[in-house]
Amino acid sequence: MKPMNTLRTFQTEHTALGIEFGSTRIKAVLTDERGVPVAVGSHDWENRHEGHIWTYTVEDILSGLRSAYAGLKADFRQKYGTTIRRIGAIGISAMMHGYLPLGADGSVLAPFRTWRNNTAAKAAEELTALFGYPIPARWSVAHLYEAVLEGEEHLFRLAHLTTLAGYVHGLLTGVNAVGIGEASGMFPVDPVKKTYKEDLLVKFDRLTAGKLPAPLLRLLPAILLAGEDAGRLTEEGARLLDPEGDLLPGIPFCPPEGDAGTGMVATNAVRPRTGNVSAGTSVFAMIVLEGELRKVHPEIDLVTTPTGDLVGMVHCNNCTSDLNAWVGLFGEFAALLGKTPDRGELYDLLYNKALEGDKDCGGLLSYNYVSNEHVTGVEHGRPLFVRKADAKFTLANFMRAHLYSAFGALKLGCDILLGEEGVRLDRVMGHGGIFKTEGVAQSFLAAALNSPVTVLSTAGEGGAWGMAILANYLFHRQKPLDVYLDEEIFAGQEGTTIAPNPADVEGFEQFATRYRAGLPIVREAVKRMQ
Repeated sequence: MKPMNTLRTFQTEHTALGIEFGSTRIKAVLTDERGVPVAVGSHDWENRHEGHIWTYTVEDILSGLRSAYAGLKADFRQKYGTTIRRIGAIGISAMMHGYLPLGADGSVLAPFRTWRNNTAAKAAEELTALFGYPIPARWSVAHLYEAVLEGEEHLFRLAHLTTLAGYVHGLLTGVNAVGIGEASGMFPVDPVKKTYKEDLLVKFDRLTAGKLPAPLLRLLPAILLAGEDAGRLTEEGARLLDPEGDLLPGIPFCPPEGDAGTGMVATNAVRPRTGNVSAGTSVFAMIVLEGELRKVHPEIDLVTTPTGDLVGMVHCNNCTSDLNAWVGLFGEFAALLGKTPDRGELYDLLYNKALEGDKDCGGLLSYNYVSNEHVTGVEHGRPLFVRKADAKFTLANFMRAHLYSAFGALKLGCDILLGEEGVRLDRVMGHGGIFKTEGVAQSFLAAALNSPVTVLSTAGEGGAWGMAILANYLFHRQKPLDVYLDEEIFAGQEGTTIAPNPADVEGFEQFATRYRAGLPIVREAVKRMQ
């Protein structure tokens, strides 16, 4: 569909802006009332590794926000000949979880700790045992308890604890709240009451008695559901977002969500027995459950949809970063030959070459661990490629091995959900940049999960688009979210579905067997390469 490109349409209350802070890019997407993108902007950024912490500075966050919005504003002006003054609704999203402690004046008390950090592994293990509930090391409560164990000085000045999405939302609206999906990655949420789990709050407060300035519930942000009012753009927020002064205050906001929630929305996977795989710098599978799992699995997070339904999540810290590095290396080689292929063309050439490889990658083995990988118990990033001398070392097998590796840890976690727990799936949707090369990563994911995988035409739009859809939902809150998505956003949408090829399934299983067996190699590399 084409946008309704009349000036009148874009000045109504039915446009929506989604801004998402991804790991390597901040993206802003403005949509019309039907969810069709009408303008985009972006800003590239990279996390810093400072003091053994993966982080972004406050200035990184603020300058990136302004840059992404400025790009969108320029794109809108170029397309429609006017500037943006009013927007119907806005939503903020970001990489999920992490740790962002604030003082009473809103100041950041310690460096923002992203999902990529594994520094809270000990705390997470203790909390999992205490709660009888899986607490990953990247969750906010794990980082908070680790700070308690380390006796960090900033805790005595702690007034609020939030996430990156919640922080930016607060800067723009003055409201300290997050969507329930984002909240469920800060502290366990009760999917029936739609609140933080009260019994676990009591356990945590007893554990940390005298070590925090307030009970945990007072430190955590308020929980809001999709479609609920989450505040309005303040004068200060408008100037922060648009320093040129064109954007008017008073714009309503939807609850901020993490990239897991926006991925579910962007793939129309919010009903029980639906699932999606969002693949970018990290990769995660979200499967909406019909009930509680039978056992506690450290590899499986229990989070919620933006409306509070329970979700089994397999989150892996690594997906495309190592792939991107290899593609960049081949680009350098092409430059030596006097070639300057378009980056997208280079990805297409190399990804499609992988289709020619042996089903088991010819005996090659790759680990894409740029950072730690909790699903497989690897504590630090050590990207690794290894082969036996008699392996079939071809370009096709090399690329296939790295694409398999992008889903390697994910497969091990999903095997627990789909195999051991017997979770049922009606459909799986693929979402993210790795699926832009048609049919390649999609077919490999289908083999890894032994399930059909559908990629919609909007799969490359990303989480910022999903966040814009949640903002637009403010105008349709009388409908359940799944009905709204079916009727207003995805009706008639084109997509492609690839069923698993039995030979590919068998080949991926052979690769996975080799992958499991080789994990001690990576752990040894962590020890030896300091």
